[in-house]
Amino acid sequence: MLHPRRRGGSGPGRRRAASPLPGWGITKADGNHESGAKILTHSSGEPPGGEARAHWIDRGTVLWRAGPAARHFLALSAGGGITCRDGDLRGVQELIRLLPGTLSEEQRRAWPHLAAHPAFTVHPEDAGMVREALRGQVVAAARDDSGALVAATGVQIPGVLDDLYATRALTEPLGPSSDTALRPAVWAPTARKVELALYGPGRSSVQPMRRDDESGVWSVQGPPSWLGREYTYLVTVYSPGAGGVVTNEVTDPYGLAVTPDGGRSRLVSLDAAALKPPGWDRLVKPPPVPPHRASIYELHVRDFSASDATVPPALRGTYAAFAADPDGDPDGDPADDPADDPADGTAGMRELRALARDGLTHVQLLPVFDFATVPERRQDRTEPDCDLAALPPDSEAQQECVARTAARDSFNWGYDPLHYTVPEGSYATDPDERTRELRAMVAGLNRAGLRVVMDVVYNHTHSTGVLDPIVPGYYHRLLDDGSLATSTCCASTAPEHAMMGRLVVDSIVTWATQYKIDGFRFDLMGHHPKANLLAVRRALDALTPERDGVDGRSILLYGEGWDFGEVAGGARFEQATQGNLAGTGIGTFTDRLRDAVRGGGPFDSDPRVQGFGSGLAGDPNGAPANGTPSERRARLAYCADLIRVGLTGNLAGYVLPSGRKGSEAGYHGSPAGYTAAPGEAVTYVDAHDNETLFDALAYKLPQATPMADRVRMQMLSLATVLLAQGTAFVHAGSERLRSKSFDRDSYDSGDWFNRLLWDCERGNGFGAGLPPRAANEAAWPYARPLLADPALRPGCADIRAARAGFGELLRIRTSSPAFALGSAEEVGRRLTFPGSAEGVITMHVDTEGLDPRWASVTVVFNATPSAQAQALPEVAGREVALHPVQAASDDPVVRESSFDPATGTVTVPARTVAVFVSA
Repeated sequence: MLHPRRRGGSGPGRRRAASPLPGWGITKADGNHESGAKILTHSSGEPPGGEARAHWIDRGTVLWRAGPAARHFLALSAGGGITCRDGDLRGVQELIRLLPGTLSEEQRRAWPHLAAHPAFTVHPEDAGMVREALRGQVVAAARDDSGALVAATGVQIPGVLDDLYATRALTEPLGPSSDTALRPAVWAPTARKVELALYGPGRSSVQPMRRDDESGVWSVQGPPSWLGREYTYLVTVYSPGAGGVVTNEVTDPYGLAVTPDGGRSRLVSLDAAALKPPGWDRLVKPPPVPPHRASIYELHVRDFSASDATVPPALRGTYAAFAADPDGDPDGDPADDPADDPADGTAGMRELRALARDGLTHVQLLPVFDFATVPERRQDRTEPDCDLAALPPDSEAQQECVARTAARDSFNWGYDPLHYTVPEGSYATDPDERTRELRAMVAGLNRAGLRVVMDVVYNHTHSTGVLDPIVPGYYHRLLDDGSLATSTCCASTAPEHAMMGRLVVDSIVTWATQYKIDGFRFDLMGHHPKANLLAVRRALDALTPERDGVDGRSILLYGEGWDFGEVAGGARFEQATQGNLAGTGIGTFTDRLRDAVRGGGPFDSDPRVQGFGSGLAGDPNGAPANGTPSERRARLAYCADLIRVGLTGNLAGYVLPSGRKGSEAGYHGSPAGYTAAPGEAVTYVDAHDNETLFDALAYKLPQATPMADRVRMQMLSLATVLLAQGTAFVHAGSERLRSKSFDRDSYDSGDWFNRLLWDCERGNGFGAGLPPRAANEAAWPYARPLLADPALRPGCADIRAARAGFGELLRIRTSSPAFALGSAEEVGRRLTFPGSAEGVITMHVDTEGLDPRWASVTVVFNATPSAQAQALPEVAGREVALHPVQAASDDPVVRESSFDPATGTVTVPARTVAVFVSA
């Protein structure tokens, strides 16, 4: 999540799609059938191969760089028998003539990446053939004056399908049921036949489905007795990848339940009592908070309890660990006994409750939708069988052992979607209990005082095997030649196409209404059109407690606004990227402050590049990558400005002390400030991706830095997040110095490298061995001597000090509206940065008339190894004191911070963040 470049070869769900076959014809987009689809029958016909260079963008327009030719046409075959043999086309049944044409301005705007392609118009006399043509094979071809074939290629058809069907299809009920009856329905406009296959118990049947010609939706009405039965769709359709008409057996992309490992869908009503934990219908949620007040804790379901000995063994790594009563009941109803505190006996839940009391507002869960890479039945998994804890801290053996079972163990981040609107089954104690147990988890977190955010991944799928067999060539983004786009790491979806965009919106609404999810974090949001995210926002805003059971306006929406790949720079549509979302209220992660605090970037060849929070201000580590002293000073000033911009909520219009606006400060060729409101910035210094903050500091601080000082720099770095305007985002465990033993990409590194240890006696995870070879081997020379150094493994006192400091920062954040000003106007009027010494950032917030207790709040971030004095003319003549939380701090160093009323000067100890308040 930290930066799109991580996707280059080592991202979540690293399963690459099959390469297209040579030749011509649409890419083999449905060639990977292991994830929900299988070909039952296949017509005769030679597979044509992998190219589709013509683009049928609407019912009347085809774009194609065909080259000079006398005649252009579309060759059609209902059964898919067109082949190229002996220099000519064989098996053509009909033709649609194409005439030279031009693109309108509207078409150019809709298809910017194709605007330079020559345009052809469907001959008016052939317009009536279009709908039927799309249900078979379509080949674009050209002949010269003599009639010889000079060019032929497959045709990409998403545009014409949207033009013909989307208006009606966008409003038709889809999935297993409508509002009033059991009515399985699937959108398959190019299919020749669709049937519903029903399975068990003890009987199977095939039900014909009816096609609505205006929408392309196939449906069948069923009796209530179908509920609980397994089902698939049998879609008979022309498949360019197969080279003929096939019958694909597929699961339902709108399905709400599946069998273990997703082989079949299951007809369910999410309103059934059996799918609800006790108390679900009367669940009381914590009060909502706006984005600029939210503080989010990023947590992986399995990490939370897999290493927690206080959780019953059968519940470790599951949803139930968040909701279990002390006696092991996975979802007991606390309303039955108000004194029975859910999960009171587990260390993890005690910690989450304590964080909520300190002021944490949300837990963001890494993907909990149905993903592909973990066997869902526990008996089908294989865990590492080595005594990992007994191995040396700098050994290669741990990662070798973990790698041997990685493909079949219980761990994966989950960025490999299979069914978007079904809970993941490996996190349930029984895959068939996934719906009830996920709901119980949400309820358990809500009862702990925390709202729940879900990490969603609509930008790609694990394979093309669920969506593409239903409408081949539609749901996934194809490149200009018809090959599958994989810049997202896997098979990229195409939410710019109307029905893929609708799937995103409908899925989100289902999670919000049926699972009471309080927020959504979009993975690689920049690969979505801005219009798609705005449609999601509108759909959520329309949800009301009276009608839908939830207040949609209180639901957070944010994501990764990175700009890269085939969509970069608005190549295909206006993207949901950082700058483009300014003014929408949709948040984006900001990498500016992150890099300035940590130092360098996530993919530096030398991980020792220092930043404001990692020793650049007076603690050089001797690495050549840090440059000369003058270069270090210049970079320190640059980092300080990036952090100042970050502290404002990355506002584009905020005027810095230098006189430049946030948008005029640079960051790798882009504006440092880009938001229109502080709540649009999601500020962080570490996340699930790349090294944890503790590991980054272990690389960057001089090796001899005492652990007490490492703790102080950890807290200083986190303070830039928690005391900034906007949404604060923290990786689970950073408050307790969590380490992944330098693993920068732990998506498939098993429980060992991903341990989240609530018991400080077991350490923080540092020294678990050299991190997995695939993503980390180049850094092993830097990591090995550090892992072997026992002084770099914190003890309980260090971990407790970090946790206490983090709690204090949370309590300070929530103690005053100074840290949640809410609007660019208020930030510009109230927040200033007084002149500071090198390596010191001072932030002053005027709270007159805003805060009933204090007239101002001043924060001094001293990243240097010595005490610093800071003049505060803004509070001259006022009574100034250390914030009450810090005045009573467990940290004796911060209590040394002082104010001299005679000079209006505060003094802040080394490596310390001090907060002062004035009456």
